[in-house]
Amino acid sequence: MADGITRRQLGITVAAAATIAPGGKASDYGGALAGAQEKVNMNEFDPVHWTLEQYRSAPLKLTFRATNKGDAEAWQQQLRSKLTELLGGFPERTPLNPETLAVREYPAYRREKFVFESRPGVGVLAYLLTPSGVKPPYAAVVCIPGHGRGVDDIVGIDEHGNDRTDKPGYQHDFAIQAVEHGLAAVAIEPMAFGCRRDPITQAKGPKETACQPTAGSALLLGQTMIGWRVWDVMRTIDWIQTRPELDGKRVGCMGISGGGTCTQFAAALDLRIKVAFVSGYLNTFRDSIMSVSHCIDNYVPGILNWAENYDVASLIAPRFFFSEGGDRDPIFPVHATRMSFAKVKTVYEVFGVPERAQQEIFEGEHSFHGVQGLPFLTRALAAPVAV
Repeated sequence: MADGITRRQLGITVAAAATIAPGGKASDYGGALAGAQEKVNMNEFDPVHWTLEQYRSAPLKLTFRATNKGDAEAWQQQLRSKLTELLGGFPERTPLNPETLAVREYPAYRREKFVFESRPGVGVLAYLLTPSGVKPPYAAVVCIPGHGRGVDDIVGIDEHGNDRTDKPGYQHDFAIQAVEHGLAAVAIEPMAFGCRRDPITQAKGPKETACQPTAGSALLLGQTMIGWRVWDVMRTIDWIQTRPELDGKRVGCMGISGGGTCTQFAAALDLRIKVAFVSGYLNTFRDSIMSVSHCIDNYVPGILNWAENYDVASLIAPRFFFSEGGDRDPIFPVHATRMSFAKVKTVYEVFGVPERAQQEIFEGEHSFHGVQGLPFLTRALAAPVAV
């Protein structure tokens, strides 16, 4: 004891002082292993490193291995069935009960706001945009936004509910761009975005999504957010087929980021989708979803026992498929986007239609581009496609 202070108290005081840098700021304390890094294998304390090592032994039992069209078709049937199971399955179809809420006319298009029920107790809000100067029936494309304010962010509506013309943000009002290419756009509000959020989340602001707890709840129920959103797309196509001004045999689907996820899975499972335009999503689960922090709505339990991301995309063959990605996308690394597309292209080659799968890598980060993708989409929907 010195000057009334025990050695233990003195040690605590010295240790506390050591964490304070000159000027009173905390030092860069590296955690409980600080100073002991050379005595342990730091990789053993890195859970991401460990999970990536587990990926090396992922079974991928249904990854693509076919060498002819017949075997490829049999593979698709197997994987579609397994994928439907992994997503949690789909319910029986029930009445849509659609209702138009508002209609507005613009110089280049007509916008109808409507709602329908994708299943009992689940309402979906959507906009139908039809082009002026184009004779119906129109080819239709289901447009799905990524994380953000939801569907308003792709149909030219700002945070105050006013119209805009500058196409800002990372999504660039791509539903309006589709209409400008002569297509009818059916832009839907994904579950947990925009108006489809709980009151607590809505109070946090327009950009806050309700993916958590909704997607987490889906997992507790043995289902997935991807499955729920894909079902909404399927029911949207059901609605399209009730509208005489829309051509139910010429339906496409497009989306960016989380909307790209939904587009890829929906097109993989619903053969009515003749062309899929996936922006900012095609990648590997290893290089993106496993390596970078993503929203919980990206996860499908057990999928790596059966297939990789590119296998899901390959279920779209031989229908039309377009992938785009930025060369500086921080959450879907470009090298894995290129590699995954090469895997998909191989499947299209087996089907004998390699020209139906195309990709554009543009200069930029995580955003919608559309320079080559929208013309591809338009050409693919120009006439019914025999597959």
